[in-house]
This record gives sequence, C-alpha cells and structure tokens, in this order.
Amino acid sequence: MTTPRIYIADLAAYNNGYLHGVWIDATDELDEIYKHIRTMLSKSPIDNSEEWALHDYEYFGNVKLSEWENLESVQKMACFIEEHGDLAIELILHFDNIDEAITALSEHYVGEFTSLAEYAENTILDTSEIPEHLKHYIDYSSMGRDWEMSGDIFTIETGFEEIHVFHNL
Repeated sequence: MTTPRIYIADLAAYNNGYLHGVWIDATDELDEIYKHIRTMLSKSPIDNSEEWALHDYEYFGNVKLSEWENLESVQKMACFIEEHGDLAIELILHFDNIDEAITALSEHYVGEFTSLAEYAENTILDTSEIPEHLKHYIDYSSMGRDWEMSGDIFTIETGFEEIHVFHNL
C-alpha cells in the first residue's frame, strides 16, 4: 500500500480561478503538515491568502474525507492505514471514528483466521477438553456464526479467507 496523501487547496486562489495547492504526505507530523500549508499559502497568486481546504486525497481506501476534515484526525487515520493497511481502512469504515478503530485493534483484536469455524475450533480446543469420540460432532461453523450474531464478537473480512476477529466488550 502507498502512503496516504492529501491535497490542500488555496481557497482564495480557487475562488479566483487558479488551481493552487500542495500534495502532502498525510503521515507527516501535524506541525509539518501545517508548515506545508503555510508555505503553499505564502506562494499564492492572490495576496494575503489564508484560507484552505482539503480538496483531494489518495490511499485512504473507501474512507471519505470532507474538505473541512480535522487534520489531526486525517493524520491519525493516515498513520493507522500506513501501519495496518486494509484492516485499518475497514475498521475506520466500521466505526466511523478513528479513535474507536485504534482501540478495537489494540484492545479487542483476537487474530486473523481463514473462517469463523477456524476461530471457533481454536477457541474451543484452547479452552476445553473434548473427548476424542465427540470431536467430529461439533459444528464449529454454527458456533462461530452464533458468537458473531449474538454480538460476542465482530469480524472484518479483508480478503479471501482473511477474517479478523474482535471481541465486543
């Protein structure tokens, strides 16, 4: 995955028919992002330009950013996405809140499995002793599905046989 970027436009220039702005690495420190914005505004074709807006972005997946998005949140999302890729994007979309997405991954993440059945089987075999003659009668698929439907867990699917399981606490 490529590093998330944002395009910050000079609104005075934009309102006067000029396309003037700058692409910024959204994972830069917040102070550095604001420095890039101030530098861009200082080179504006319009005197005393001071207003700006986020007019474009790349590598945020399906996450939607508004032109007035809080830059601290944007930077936090970009760093999260750069570190965790598609899983981060799906968590942001699931929660629609970057702080909740970060908390889910850091505090409630169980792991990646090929299916809910694999997760259920691992959980049962790690926590219980199943007599050998009964092992083939357990329906792990139904068990995993029931745990998800009851709200005990939630899942994020990032690809074929890539199921990420989280506890709902």
